[in-house]
Amino acid sequence: MSKALPAGASSGSNKNKKPARGRPTGQVATRENILRAAIEVFAKQGFAGARVDKISKAARSTDRMIYYYFGSKERLFVVALETIYKELGEAEAKLDLSGMAPDEALRAIFRFTWNHYLAHPEMLTLLNNENLLQGKHLSRSKGVRQLSFPLLSILSEVLARGVRQKIFKPGIDPQDLYIAMCALGYFYLSNRYSLSAFLGVNLMAPAALVHWQEVAETFVLAFVRTA
Repeated sequence: MSKALPAGASSGSNKNKKPARGRPTGQVATRENILRAAIEVFAKQGFAGARVDKISKAARSTDRMIYYYFGSKERLFVVALETIYKELGEAEAKLDLSGMAPDEALRAIFRFTWNHYLAHPEMLTLLNNENLLQGKHLSRSKGVRQLSFPLLSILSEVLARGVRQKIFKPGIDPQDLYIAMCALGYFYLSNRYSLSAFLGVNLMAPAALVHWQEVAETFVLAFVRTA
């Protein structure tokens, strides 16, 4: 009688398969491999189109391992959303504004948000898909509510410094400013294809991206500056 394979082990026919590029190797990395593959597949095909077998194939794993680590496709999608938020929070925590004047600090904060969106297009597509689903997966996530998002407290501190130096208006809600800054970047990038077609321009051309960054920074500073 042949011995059962341990969880996560490959059969002999798979022993020569190479690990997917950019993903760690070894059994301990199986869950991470599946998660990274799932983020890619969900971003490309949406929640409905991302079948479990497509994800397991992209991860060079098996359907069984997906159910073993995550329980269901729905739970895997929730973890994918939690992961992109967690990585955003970790990036925010590394933001260093020391020595910057308040207005330059606000520019740096917008550039950080803008560049994070540019570097992580999968975040935009995952969030677009979740919004089409009316946020039903994120509403079930305890993990997202427990995550730390340092940018709100950073904005509060920068606004307070600007008010003390009499260059920013008092009474601006950091959450309002945060939403406005996110919207200026998110809307532009998530609608880049339709807007490019409608306007007859390439909004992703390097010069266009630089131009919109400058426009957005101007809007942000006009919102907070004293008359």
